[in-house]
Amino acid sequence: MPAPPPDPELVALTGATGFVGRHVARRLRAGGLRLRALVRRDDPGLATEGVELVRGGLDDPAALEALVAGAGAIVHVAGLVAAPSRTAFARANVEGTARLVAAARRRAEGARFVLVSSLAAREPALSAYAWSKREAERLVEAAADALEPIVVRPPAVYGPGDKATLPIMAQLARGLLLAPRARANRFSLIYVEDLADLLATAVLEGAPSRVPLEPDDGRPEGYRWRDLADLAAARLRRPVRLVELPRSLMTTAALLAEASARPLGRPPRLSRGKIAELFHPDWLARRDGLEARSWRPRVPFEEGLPRTLSWYRAEGWL
Repeated sequence: MPAPPPDPELVALTGATGFVGRHVARRLRAGGLRLRALVRRDDPGLATEGVELVRGGLDDPAALEALVAGAGAIVHVAGLVAAPSRTAFARANVEGTARLVAAARRRAEGARFVLVSSLAAREPALSAYAWSKREAERLVEAAADALEPIVVRPPAVYGPGDKATLPIMAQLARGLLLAPRARANRFSLIYVEDLADLLATAVLEGAPSRVPLEPDDGRPEGYRWRDLADLAAARLRRPVRLVELPRSLMTTAALLAEASARPLGRPPRLSRGKIAELFHPDWLARRDGLEARSWRPRVPFEEGLPRTLSWYRAEGWL
């Protein structure tokens, strides 16, 4: 069957039911675009917002072809951030991306392909997760003969709906932050709505980037763990004590977590790969390629924190 001509108003989205994906879906719809989303089960929230749903997963080539057919842009958000093994990361983040790229080549030639990667992909030797995200980038970059690749490497993303950063936010709200003893380390952050805005901008403006885009919240020097504690204390008007944990202690905790999760086939609550990422000294976004785009971040941490905590409380998560 010949591929339909690309429709610039139609966006195919993976990961629409996840934390980042829901914000992206909302932002794309607000921009007047039609949206087709890959879902494993019906989602009334997306359906009532006018999103066309395609049942299936990244392991279903037929569903992927139905998802991307005629789309002018593809935004690939879906993937695993925690998994029980390197094989599981490869299956979801690498093989899933390969299938989506193959479907796009057949059914959406010329479409913009926006991949949501991770800043961790800069250091693929640190963890299986970082490796899998870098391999996914390679697959998308290699498809430049048929698609318009745009790779986005967010730093740590937080905001309403995020379960991954909930433990840190809960600690800040309670006035005690447990963090790695890595005082020289710096990292960038981005509020989820700012990331969704960037992805929508990438869809609308196109222009394949020669380098991965590394957005942040506009703080040039990034953050240290002490900065998070101090900013939270000032914003919440209560002391926040920082307790720094040595790497040896955190590695022991990761070994125990991995051992307890292995018989169950579940992702560990803490892994040695995650410890390696936490102690890596430089997770500052470099912003190459962003200067030429209209996107600018709007929400610094001191504003994003109370917004996020307010949402958590309203939903009963805190």
